[in-house]
Amino acid sequence: MIAFFIKLWENIRIACTALVQNKMRTMLTTLGIIIGVLTVVSVASIIEGLNRGFASQIANLGSNTLWIAKFPWASGQDFFKYRNRPDITLENARYLIEHSRQAEIIAALTGSRQNLRRLDRELADIFVNGISEGFEQIQNLVVEEGRFFNNLEIEKNKNNVVIGWEIKDKLFGNRDPLNEKIKIGTVTYTVVGVLKKRGSILGENLDSEVYVPIGTILKNFGFHRSISILAKVADANDLERTRDELRYLMRLTRRLKPSEEDNFAINQQEMLTELYKKLTGGLYTAAIGIGTLSLLVGGIGIMNIMLVSVAERRKEIGIRKALGAKRKVITFQFLVESVIICGVGGVLAILLSFLVAMVIDKVTPFPSAVPAWSVIMGLLFSALIGLFFGIYPASKAARLDPIECLRYE
Repeated sequence: MIAFFIKLWENIRIACTALVQNKMRTMLTTLGIIIGVLTVVSVASIIEGLNRGFASQIANLGSNTLWIAKFPWASGQDFFKYRNRPDITLENARYLIEHSRQAEIIAALTGSRQNLRRLDRELADIFVNGISEGFEQIQNLVVEEGRFFNNLEIEKNKNNVVIGWEIKDKLFGNRDPLNEKIKIGTVTYTVVGVLKKRGSILGENLDSEVYVPIGTILKNFGFHRSISILAKVADANDLERTRDELRYLMRLTRRLKPSEEDNFAINQQEMLTELYKKLTGGLYTAAIGIGTLSLLVGGIGIMNIMLVSVAERRKEIGIRKALGAKRKVITFQFLVESVIICGVGGVLAILLSFLVAMVIDKVTPFPSAVPAWSVIMGLLFSALIGLFFGIYPASKAARLDPIECLRYE
């Protein structure tokens, strides 16, 4: 074993000396490997960062929450089919609240985009959420200043509003917003609370939204709109059982016959996760394909350069064979050299990928993180490419006639 490591070190030293003597050629040879590994690792870094960001964002939807809506979250090409479905109504929500035994909390939600105004300050296209009792518990809304609606305000459709942190900052600045008046559309509302910072979800800024009683939004902005019904389950293990119960109750309240298909959708967090995995899976496949082609091109370049190196070093090979070096020793020497070239390319690509990930994370809104498996895969692939494409040049060097080699000039 010790003799093996001594021989390995000697071959590494010889290989490094040969590579240093031809710096430009070595650099150009490793370029294909660098591009291939950098492509795969960089894309893996971007997707890994997106995975983390996506997971943290959809956590706001709740892993134990079911969303009953007119449209499924992944409607695809069937949009026009779903558009013709009857709207989901408050009556549907009330029926579920009264009859569901599996759901812990059920609440209703609808929305409208309106302009907000206070004195000379105006905010355009702000999402106004109309919510029923229990919504703040399902979505874990925390009030930083003031309070949330009480049951009476929701029942009486009061023109009260709870605003997001960013809305308060833009409309009121350092002024206390509680009990102040703002206009949503053309209707005046009283601010009763301000929410803590929540961040964003799927590109939607949650701190730039406002909340009013659901009856208020229907009264002021039109009853002809579909709502969503949220159902929170105490134990995530009961999610499927609750889903079946809610589907049964929805069919009852919408008077569907056994032969008729559902005219509503029951969505959950996993649906978005599966859709996201399909999208990023295609990106992974494309990146690996491009990276593999680059590695193959780099491998062919390495084989070519190694053949040139064998031709240039025939005298060296002849001397070593004349001094007793066996074929396997010569083969091992050139294989080590080929693997080192690819290994250097792989290491440089990994270092560059960390730099690329850092730049993407700093200058773009997309998160980026280099996963450990991509580093290992990049180094392993580059070493295998060196091994595979170095076999032929190494075996050719080992088969050379020492007498012919010593006569070579």
